[in-house]
Amino acid sequence: MGRSLVETVMGAVVLMIAGFFLVFAYNTSDLRPVEGYPILAKFNAVDGLEDGSDVRMGGVKVGSVTDARIDPMDYRAVVTMSIQSELKLPTDTTASVSSDGLLGGKYVELKPGNAAETIPTGGEIGRTEDVVDIEALLSKAIFLLSEEVTK
Repeated sequence: MGRSLVETVMGAVVLMIAGFFLVFAYNTSDLRPVEGYPILAKFNAVDGLEDGSDVRMGGVKVGSVTDARIDPMDYRAVVTMSIQSELKLPTDTTASVSSDGLLGGKYVELKPGNAAETIPTGGEIGRTEDVVDIEALLSKAIFLLSEEVTK
């Protein structure tokens, strides 16, 4: 009887410690979506970008992607982002889809411009750059290299 009580208490302690570490990891990471004002950006391609992806400026997370859909009028990808409320973006801001390395996820990189006017809530970023498909570039490079070797 005494042994099973000790094992039960030890199991409970282990579960409490594991729960503490999960809460600690969640609170110290940037997994939570950013609350702020919505803005839109239209891209020709957003391969791998999904709801919850980061929106970064200078490598710092300043927002989250909240929606990605296709505009039925011009067949472009419309990405809705939530940007920190205290951050007001100039109207000549550029948005581009970037990658966290070869195997990392995609995120939206914002490059602010110098305009005095700011993008209003629900406004649209006019300047966008499409995603560079690293996998396609690598496959082309490998194909070219394999042609050179066979010659």
